[in-house]
Amino acid sequence: MKRSPMTWMAGGVAAAGVGTLVYLRLLRPWLLRWGATDEEFARAMPGDELVKEPQYVTTRAITIQARPERIWPWLVQMGEGRGGFYSYVWIERLLGMRLENAERILPEFQQLKVGEPLAVEPQDDYVMQVKVLEPERALVLGGSTPPPWGEATWAMGLYPLDERTTRLVSRCRTRFNSKWDLLRILSFLDIGQFIMEHKWLLGVKERAERWAYA
Repeated sequence: MKRSPMTWMAGGVAAAGVGTLVYLRLLRPWLLRWGATDEEFARAMPGDELVKEPQYVTTRAITIQARPERIWPWLVQMGEGRGGFYSYVWIERLLGMRLENAERILPEFQQLKVGEPLAVEPQDDYVMQVKVLEPERALVLGGSTPPPWGEATWAMGLYPLDERTTRLVSRCRTRFNSKWDLLRILSFLDIGQFIMEHKWLLGVKERAERWAYA
């Protein structure tokens, strides 16, 4: 029996609805808290207070076989014209960032301080800068000026499990100025941010473990 165009359309709408439901109920929660335990997801982190009433929060984590002092140098040297962000350079360059991921500790970029931008030569008014700095414990980044769509922070915390193992927990908190900005940015933020941050977590882990046992 031949199906009418309306039947095909109704089937497509139903399939899209099921796909959306599966994404919202199953995939999206996994993306937003990849690797994080319930305790890590619920725990307050340095810098949480900088973005009030966020509409978008991610908490992701990874276990690193190294002490915090072996991980910290890789975090403080991040940035443009510095150590990079240990993620997909080709994507970051498409976004206009000038990056090269470091494979060694860079002594010249180990003295970070609050207020310092993570770009040697900023190209525009908005650049990530240090908001909170607790050596070998926490690093929180935020914009040097509020972007037109809202405000956001990126917090990185180091939590030792024992003498050889540390949890690196990453949290992003974002508040949007309007519902339009929220919908427009979230349309690509969920997947895009996960891809880049997942690669970053793995990049820090690989470098810190290699350096810890070199």
